[in-house]
Amino acid sequence: MTYEVLGIDHIYITVSDLERAEVFYDGVMQLLGFHKGTNPVGGQPHFHYYNRVTQYTIRPAPSKSITHNPLVPGLHHVRLQVADKNTVDRIAQDLRRLGIQVSEPRLYPDYGMDYYAIYFKDPDGIELEIVNRTQRRNLICDHWDELVHFENPLSKAGLI
Repeated sequence: MTYEVLGIDHIYITVSDLERAEVFYDGVMQLLGFHKGTNPVGGQPHFHYYNRVTQYTIRPAPSKSITHNPLVPGLHHVRLQVADKNTVDRIAQDLRRLGIQVSEPRLYPDYGMDYYAIYFKDPDGIELEIVNRTQRRNLICDHWDELVHFENPLSKAGLI
């Protein structure tokens, strides 16, 4: 038996400076259409940003001595999907208006012929990515019931 995961319910990020991170994430998440909850958890302040699919929570780190390194075991980056390339472009412009350093929007053909994205980092160096919805993702969604193999199902189904 297999079970279908409907999406990532939530991502929990520990930050070194909660006030600094709150300023950053308030701007980013409001721009991306998220709402904010401020309920503490276990007596500690937490900020919960959520849309209809995903929650992104930040909480204070118990120690400020360790900084994020994406190349050691653990979180590398968080990728958020938007509808199309134009939306990626507009988000990049709006993030810059918020004073956030953002990569130039561009194609990344190593990831897919229509993979168009931007990258930026939160105050602790956690990389966030905004990517357009790709043809490959549409192909997966449109043909999900035909993908019966666990490994390389698109090619085994003759779709790529």
